[in-house]
Amino acid sequence: MISSLHGVVLHATSDQVVIEVGGVGFSVAVPTDVAHTATVGERLQLHTSLIVREDSLSLYGFAERDELEIFGLLISVTGVGPKSALGVLSHLTVDQIAEAVTAEEDAPFRRVSGIGPKTAKLIVLQLAGKVHPTAAPRRGAASTGNDVVSQVAAALVGLGWSEKVATEAAAQTAADATEAERGSVSSLLRRTLALLGPAQGGQARV
Repeated sequence: MISSLHGVVLHATSDQVVIEVGGVGFSVAVPTDVAHTATVGERLQLHTSLIVREDSLSLYGFAERDELEIFGLLISVTGVGPKSALGVLSHLTVDQIAEAVTAEEDAPFRRVSGIGPKTAKLIVLQLAGKVHPTAAPRRGAASTGNDVVSQVAAALVGLGWSEKVATEAAAQTAADATEAERGSVSSLLRRTLALLGPAQGGQARV
């Protein structure tokens, strides 16, 4: 079992990276936020899951171990395969998943490509009691009380970015912005778009 990789990024697309470890290049499917931050020539560490099929061996990698754990829970749900689970983790943070399950709300999962209403309900039902939101936001997630950051994140989602990438990028930008910029939706949005770069066809980041 390959449980982690730490090496140099050789190649990166919107949903996959190739990491060289000991002279061997490993192709790893990753959430969009990982793909976006992966830089060719720089080192990257991923927590990985090796999915063995009769005709293939596929690696899925995540920046945080709790994402890997959620991935394992998601693929245990009836009707959810590795690609669909990766789609959920590209669209939602671990806390957003836990909050949706705790609130018995399947709408966030229905917004993920490839997840239908029936499967979304099964995710909520079968993950109940297995995931719990943390007391404080993780990894720079925007506070629900910060209206400007929330509006910027919503605008980014409207432009085609996933909720997860939008939320984290808006919060990261706000942390580095001036007080005046943090009070202006348009100013913070411009800074966040500069951080994210082009969305590559509008929907590439979803």
